[in-house]
Amino acid sequence: MSKEYDVIVIGAGIVGSLVARYLSKYQLEILLIEKEVDVGMGTSSANSAAIHAGYDAVPGSNKALTNVMAVDMWPQLSQELGIAYERCGDYVVAVDDEEMRVLEELLERGKQNGVPGMEIICGDEIRKREPLLRPDVVGALWAPTGGISDPFAATIAAAENAVMNGVTLKLSTAFEDFIMEGSRIIGVRTNQGNFYARWVVNAAGLYADEVMHKAGVRPEFTIRPRRGEYLILDKADFQLTNTTILFPTPSSKGKGILVASTLHGNVIVGPNANFVDSKENKDVTKEGAEEIWSGGKKLVPAIERKYIIAEFGGLRATGNAPSPNPDINYNQDFIIEIPENVQGLVNLGGIESPGFTAAPAIAIQVIELLKGAGEDLKAKPNWNPVRTPRPVFRHLNREEQAHLIGKDPAYGRIVCRCEMVTEGEILAEIHSPIPATTYDAIKRRTWTGTGRCQGGFDMPRVVAILSQELGISPEAVTKKGQGSEFLFRRTKDVVKDHLTVEGLL
Repeated sequence: MSKEYDVIVIGAGIVGSLVARYLSKYQLEILLIEKEVDVGMGTSSANSAAIHAGYDAVPGSNKALTNVMAVDMWPQLSQELGIAYERCGDYVVAVDDEEMRVLEELLERGKQNGVPGMEIICGDEIRKREPLLRPDVVGALWAPTGGISDPFAATIAAAENAVMNGVTLKLSTAFEDFIMEGSRIIGVRTNQGNFYARWVVNAAGLYADEVMHKAGVRPEFTIRPRRGEYLILDKADFQLTNTTILFPTPSSKGKGILVASTLHGNVIVGPNANFVDSKENKDVTKEGAEEIWSGGKKLVPAIERKYIIAEFGGLRATGNAPSPNPDINYNQDFIIEIPENVQGLVNLGGIESPGFTAAPAIAIQVIELLKGAGEDLKAKPNWNPVRTPRPVFRHLNREEQAHLIGKDPAYGRIVCRCEMVTEGEILAEIHSPIPATTYDAIKRRTWTGTGRCQGGFDMPRVVAILSQELGISPEAVTKKGQGSEFLFRRTKDVVKDHLTVEGLL
């Protein structure tokens, strides 16, 4: 007989992980399932890492309400989870009178949404603050509550804190269908068997529409994947004058191609926004790279192609749900609901930008929905909101580094030269509350392989460490799960096979 849970959360991206983390405050048996081999491998693994201030979303929409609510949650959340976060503020830049009128509209929208401290500054002032901007800038909207975080670290930390507080996490566990008793959901069918619960939270991201349709909910709702491509610049070659986010004036396709600082020291350029047919199509394209480069260059002319060290693509879960507010004519809002026609489901869908920002507020809304449905949520007396981060060698001073090496010599062996990642850090992640078992899992947690050489130096050593610590052959080590193995066979075996063919053995 399968264990019965109180709540099953489908999807361990930033939303699902934070839902599980906040629910773990209560005396509940919680199961978090994820179809991939690690948490945060979907939309949470490829986005702008921006904490949006909240002036873009349509006033009164779920997007606006959760965005602005969450902005105030991020400082405490980042402190509790031990993740990097900086409230650096952001700018929307205008280059002519028409774009200045758009800034006025954004300012008014931000005021309606309750975004504090916004103001429009003149061209001279914005050029003084960021001299690398194009010289014909005539003004900018300044939002001091905008910020940057690390979506990889945030998702991992939230899921780890959930696990530390009793949540059961099952990876490589794909949702297949609901188990129903009449109109009530009593569990889920997965590729790893059946699991039963009184409540199921649909936080399936790009696949949230398919999940809700299995329950007969919102048959008209569809998610169209919209791909955004990005370029990463070498931090040794280029930096903005100040840590910030620079947006162009938005268009019908979205917020536009930004140029922004990251908490890892690089500058990121992107994304574009193009609908694609497949929910797995994260391809980067020549046309996309050109589009991004053109947009970034228009904003900051000083960037050069020779600074590019990486490119990647991510997908937004763009839905067609109307706002629950009848006074708003808006059809791309977040779904945050308990449907009337099905019992036992908390339904989250269309969580695109600003979904990363809004995630903690969405989690709180899930709790409020459960309370409103009659759940008597009793707080755990021993709930611990703190997840202590593991040492990051490059962030320590010389004295701290020497002390760490004295305690564990593995921290004295550099594996990734570009990012100064040590063997000790890699070992710590392999043996963490949610073990890193693939190269990309190590990469997301430690930043190895993200520098100028893009893994050319560290990959063989990381493969060897994973092989040793996981007790598997080097040929079984993967980049991101089954089917992405790095190695086919040992070089010596090729020589041996050749000699056998030649009749020498």
